Amino acid sequence: MTTGPGRRGSRPLNCASSMTQARIMLRCEDDGCDVLLRDGGIAHVRPLRVSDRDALHALVSRSSERSAYLRFFTGGLGTARAHMDHLLGPAYRGHALVALVAGRVVGVAEYVPDVHRPEADIGILLDDQVHGLGLGTLLLEHIALDASQRGIERLTANVLAGNRPMLQVLGDLGLPVERRCRQGEIELRIGLHPTADLLEQIERRAHEAERNSLAYMFSPASVAVVGAGRNSASVGHRVLRNLIDGGFSGPVHPVNPGAAQVCGLPAYPTVSAVPGPVELAVIATPAGTVPEVARDCARHGVRGLVVVSAGFAEAGNKDLEDRLLRICREAGMRLVGPNCLGIANTAAALNAGFMPSLPSEGRLGLMSQSGAVAVALIERARELGLGVSSFASVGNKADVSGNDLLEYWEDDQATGVIAMYMESFGNPRRFGRIARRVSARKPIIVVKSGRSASGGRAVRSHTAAAATPDRAVDALLRASGVIREDSVQDMLDTARLLAFQPLPTGRRVAIVGNSGGPEAIMADACEQQGLCVPELSTVTQDALRTRLRAAAAVGNPVDLTAGGDAGEFAAAIEIVLADPGVDALFAVYTPPFGSGLAATRDAVGTATAGSVKTVLACVMGRDGLIDGRIPCYAFPEQAVHALRRAADYAAWRNRPSEPPERTGGADLKRARAIIEQDLAAYPQGRWLDTPLATRLLSYYDISVADSVTVDGPETAAEAAAWVGLPAVVKATGPEIVHKTDVGGVRLGLRKPEEVRQAYRELAERIGPAMTGAVVQHMMTGGLEMIVGGVAHEAFGPLIMVGLGGTITELLSDRAFRVPPISDAEAARMIGELRCAPLLSGYRGSPPLDVKGLKNQIVRLGHLMDDLPEIAEVDLNPVIVTPTGVTAVDARVRLAPDAGRPSLFRRRLR
Repeated sequence: MTTGPGRRGSRPLNCASSMTQARIMLRCEDDGCDVLLRDGGIAHVRPLRVSDRDALHALVSRSSERSAYLRFFTGGLGTARAHMDHLLGPAYRGHALVALVAGRVVGVAEYVPDVHRPEADIGILLDDQVHGLGLGTLLLEHIALDASQRGIERLTANVLAGNRPMLQVLGDLGLPVERRCRQGEIELRIGLHPTADLLEQIERRAHEAERNSLAYMFSPASVAVVGAGRNSASVGHRVLRNLIDGGFSGPVHPVNPGAAQVCGLPAYPTVSAVPGPVELAVIATPAGTVPEVARDCARHGVRGLVVVSAGFAEAGNKDLEDRLLRICREAGMRLVGPNCLGIANTAAALNAGFMPSLPSEGRLGLMSQSGAVAVALIERARELGLGVSSFASVGNKADVSGNDLLEYWEDDQATGVIAMYMESFGNPRRFGRIARRVSARKPIIVVKSGRSASGGRAVRSHTAAAATPDRAVDALLRASGVIREDSVQDMLDTARLLAFQPLPTGRRVAIVGNSGGPEAIMADACEQQGLCVPELSTVTQDALRTRLRAAAAVGNPVDLTAGGDAGEFAAAIEIVLADPGVDALFAVYTPPFGSGLAATRDAVGTATAGSVKTVLACVMGRDGLIDGRIPCYAFPEQAVHALRRAADYAAWRNRPSEPPERTGGADLKRARAIIEQDLAAYPQGRWLDTPLATRLLSYYDISVADSVTVDGPETAAEAAAWVGLPAVVKATGPEIVHKTDVGGVRLGLRKPEEVRQAYRELAERIGPAMTGAVVQHMMTGGLEMIVGGVAHEAFGPLIMVGLGGTITELLSDRAFRVPPISDAEAARMIGELRCAPLLSGYRGSPPLDVKGLKNQIVRLGHLMDDLPEIAEVDLNPVIVTPTGVTAVDARVRLAPDAGRPSLFRRRLR
């Protein structure tokens, strides 16, 4: 297996053709993980087993002599077989993974650690038939990241100079690669420190795989409907009828063992009996029959399943759903559902579900986790003139979820706006990464139900009490540029604006209408929503006076009065849109005044034709579109709400790129050593004592006031002399979390005897729960803030800043973000607080150290992002003065890592 005599165990790599990427998971558990290949197929990656010997030899037998030469340099297939036996022998000291497609081993990858240095040699052999599917890159990434978790810093390999595809793969991997040429070979040394480029490359390749896997679902060449009965009321019949009536151009095959024909089409007893390929199958049979139907689809090479049948996990039959998913994964099929309404693609005239009718064609990509909500959304969108590009009802989300659909819609030319009704997140952190990328190109609107806090999670810190799951959702969506709405009505209102109008370039709004009351309501709503209604320029006002009746108001709002006709309406709109101080315009009309509804609508359409500014209409009592492009709202508040959302989104898109750079001083290695040692002693986790918490925080340059731990009155007095008087004494103990709640703090102690007496009083008051105390120097002046973090099991870490001290929960003045957090984002967090003016010099007071506060936020974000074992952090209060920022109380709780999904784990759920 070595490259030649005397070579230090290095193993050449084989990649006979270009390798791109499948989705990966950093480390496989014993059962492995499923991954997407470049063409949308599915592979399974798991550790090598002793029972794989025959499969490995079969892999070698299928390999060409050239593949064996590129892999082993000499010896051909004989050398390859001998090495496969070595992999399974007792002397093997490496780590090996295998990849399976359709149950057959098609690849093996390994890395062998060096006994003297933190590096390892790598090797890969692939079945010739899977070259070009991204499996080689997948395995390279997989073993590299797995090795890094085992403390290995570099991978080494020798590649023949003529093996250009392999050299290209390694160069594009996203990890730093050093090359040295020698006698026709190239030695590569690959650094294993994860980089932003590595994550970007993984996401790019994952996106390609996701997009291709769903293309078979939304643009299939042929469809089979399993359970297509002749009863017009049955679900299967309705699915078949929808495909036919919708005009799907490809072959449609009813599958019904009891019928020769259904809806005039030949019926077949099974999918495998269909004479020709089937790319998509819609299954509408009883739940218990679905796994066998799925197996039949697998035998026929179906690429995607839509299971509308109910009776799975939602009915308590999780095992049945798991079995269905396992069949799909082993066969390389994607699965929508089960317990769903179906999917649709208007561009392909595909209505593969039992929706009442195919949605009208438009630019809205629509997902709903609820079938009932989906029906209402589609019907209401049709009424409003808002068409749909494609639609998915995901039901139980056993496989395809919102994350997958975002990947598909990102490149879909027919989709301009994405709207999602969600009841849960499968992988929230991954959703955030994908959504941030997609939002930079297309708006995403989300309605997330289930806002109530999780009642089963006990919280003990101020931060954890405030950081409810709904707060986490808000922070996740905000960071990703996603527009969160509270209702499906608001979702459709905002979607109409984003689908048909350009984004506003600012928040300056003009209002033109024929009724003072609705215009005043709109102006008030604008002010409340953070939009500006400025007085129009003198030039604009003079132009308006020349075209409007004398009774008209020409400031802003522009009131034509009830007698204003369609011509005046059009003239006023044209003049106001020409004002450079106007970013968006509301046209407000109350029928039947003036020239009437029809003429006024025509006037608005004509006057705004060709405008590059955002235009909305409010026709009192009527929703819809004007001229097929101007969103029209029944009430002023609706229109203002939609424009505010669009303005916020436009501002997010226009922000400069703000990568969350590392601040100096972080020492991950020493911080991790503290955590590993403490969890070894306390496997269930615990609140760290003050000195240890302070030391852990110091490794990320988070400033905490000097504290001395004491165990009695005398040691307390001695400590006070060391830290300096006046002093503070704070009771400590495993059961004491919020010291002020138990009266466990004494402030302003100016004499040693006062310190002794304070300790005695605390011990008497609190009793056995107090096991000691900490003594600090009394800080005076400054503003009390709180900076904290909490690790949600699903969402990952969440960072909070707010007004601190004992009133933090009472006033609830706080802001949240998902780390890592940039310096600019930390500034925005602080700016959202009602207490922000107190930091910048309120009423003549000196400005405080906002830069230092931002640094605390950024560094805590890095700490919690790096170390998933940190469950909660409370820095409260953090004293912010003109010259510095110091936490005078720090609480840190550790807990075993629950295995939150890593951003580098690219696996199918």
